[in-house]
Amino acid sequence: MIVNDIFLVFGLWDLCGVAAMLIAWLGMGWWIEHPGSARPSVTVMMADYRRKWMAALAEREVRIFDAQILSSLRQGTAFFASSSILAIGGLLALMGSPDQISGLAMMFNQNAPPAVVFQMKLAFAVFFVVNAFLKFVWANRLFGYCAVIMAAVPNDPKIAVAEPRAGLAAEINIRAAMNFNRGLRAMYFAIAGLAWLAGPWALMAATLATVWTLWSREFSSLSQKLLEDQA
Repeated sequence: MIVNDIFLVFGLWDLCGVAAMLIAWLGMGWWIEHPGSARPSVTVMMADYRRKWMAALAEREVRIFDAQILSSLRQGTAFFASSSILAIGGLLALMGSPDQISGLAMMFNQNAPPAVVFQMKLAFAVFFVVNAFLKFVWANRLFGYCAVIMAAVPNDPKIAVAEPRAGLAAEINIRAAMNFNRGLRAMYFAIAGLAWLAGPWALMAATLATVWTLWSREFSSLSQKLLEDQA
């Protein structure tokens, strides 16, 4: 009964568009984090530099510079988490008053769908924004854990625990960055998900554009080439 109701509200192409976006979101995330050795992603190459950063940290006596870098990373996660909250509030406000969107749609189509259709389409975008918010919050906390572990690395690299703790700090830092990047990707797809308001074909086109943007920045950008040359 529920499946039949869904088909009454949305057509087959709507469901295909939603499925395509979810598959693209999960597939791009996996591909970026597990690329082949022939063409590594920016995310993977930056993970190696994070390990080199912590290895250098263990050799430094003065670590003010490292603390400033980590502070800027935490500020970035806090900014995007706050932005996600604002986006969630804005989308929920639209869901609470869908008549405005319905009225705009009727200007172009006299047979505009009911308000519940727009609410469900907005809920799809909310799903991605909420996911992004959770990733940003967790990334912020992991960067905090990393700061504590970095502070526990002895100034003398000859001390036995210095290298293992620096390595642990690197891995926690990498996990934080990975969650931050996952949050950014979710924001990309949230913006693309809003295209569903214009129909399933617009949703599919936005999905393709988002996949292309993510792929080009991770695998075919100038930053990727520069990092690969120095690998």
